[in-house]
Amino acid sequence: MTPGKTGAAPHTILPLAVSLGDPAGIAPEVIVTAWVRREEQELVPFFVVGGAAVLRAAAATLGLDLAIAPIAHPQDALATFAAALPVLGDEDCAPSFGEPTVDGARLALHSLTRATQLALSGEAGAVVTGPIAKSRLAAVGFTQPGQTEFLADACGVPHEDAVMMLAGPSLRTVPLTVHEALSAVPGLVTRELIERKARIVALALARDFGLAAPRIAITGLNPHAGEDGRMGTEDRDVIAPAIAALRSEGLTVTGPHPADALFAAHERTRYDVALCMYHDQALIPIKTLDFDKGVNVTLGLPIVRTSPDHGTAFAIAGKHQASAGAMIAAIRMAGECAARRSL
Repeated sequence: MTPGKTGAAPHTILPLAVSLGDPAGIAPEVIVTAWVRREEQELVPFFVVGGAAVLRAAAATLGLDLAIAPIAHPQDALATFAAALPVLGDEDCAPSFGEPTVDGARLALHSLTRATQLALSGEAGAVVTGPIAKSRLAAVGFTQPGQTEFLADACGVPHEDAVMMLAGPSLRTVPLTVHEALSAVPGLVTRELIERKARIVALALARDFGLAAPRIAITGLNPHAGEDGRMGTEDRDVIAPAIAALRSEGLTVTGPHPADALFAAHERTRYDVALCMYHDQALIPIKTLDFDKGVNVTLGLPIVRTSPDHGTAFAIAGKHQASAGAMIAAIRMAGECAARRSL
C-alpha cells in the first residue's frame, strides 16, 4: 500500500484553519516551521487562530524573526500567506514553553473552538488541530475525552461515528475501540460496531482520499485470529460474520487477519487501511513505521479535520528539538482532502 498516492487533487481555494494547541507545547514551533517550509513542502495557505506572541516566541527559539500578518477574515490569508504567517484574532498569552498555564489552556480551547466554527461555517477549508493537554483543558471547561469527541459534538455527530484514522506514508490504521482498558475490549467488539465503522471508513476513503473501492483489512482480536475458537471465540463468532455482512454489501473487506503478520511490508500492499480491534493494535505499527509523519484524521465528520499524531511534548518545547514532519503532513493531508470535497 502507498497511502500518499491516492490520485491528484487540486488545491482548495479556502485557507485551512490551524488551532494553536497548548501554547506551552511544541505546537507553536512546528506550526512556524511548517509555514517557513511552505514552498518546499507545497502547502496550501493556512492561518492560525490566536497566539501571535506565542508564535513569535516559538520562532525566536528556532532562531527566526517571524513575520506575522494579523487578519480579520480567513479569506485574507490567501493574500498574506506568501509573505507572512496569517494569524486570526487577538487572543494570546505569555509564552511559557514547557510550563503549561491556565491562560495557555484558555487560549488553546478558544483556538480549537474558533477554528472548528470557521470550518463548519464554510469560511475555512478544513481544521488542523495542534496537540492539547486534555487534563489542562478540563480545568477551563473542556468536557470531552479528547479533540475527536469535541469535533464530533461541534458537528452534531455521535462519538462512535467520529472515526479515528492514523495515516502515514506506509500505512493507514483505524482502531475499532480507542481509549478503553484492554480488559474491556472483548465486550466492546460487536458485529454492529465493526460494520458501522467499516462503512464510515469506506465512504471517507472514497470521498476524501480518492479511493473508489478501498480495500479494508480487518484484524482478529486474539492471537492467530483465534485459530477457529481455540484461542478465543470472538474472531469466529463476531468478527468473521461482520466481514461476511460487509462483503455482501459490496465492500472489499478481508479478515480476520492475525495482527502479528498484517503489517509486514509485503502484506501492506494488499490493503488500503487496517481496521484494528483496539488502540495499541492500531497505533503501535503506525508509530513504528511513520512516527514523524503520522497524521490523525477524523472520518465521518461534515468537515475535514487532521492533526499531527503526537502530543504536546512539553519536555522538549522551546528547545529546537521537535520535528515538524507530522504537522506538515497534517496540513498537506487536510488540503488534499478539502480539495477533493470541493470537486
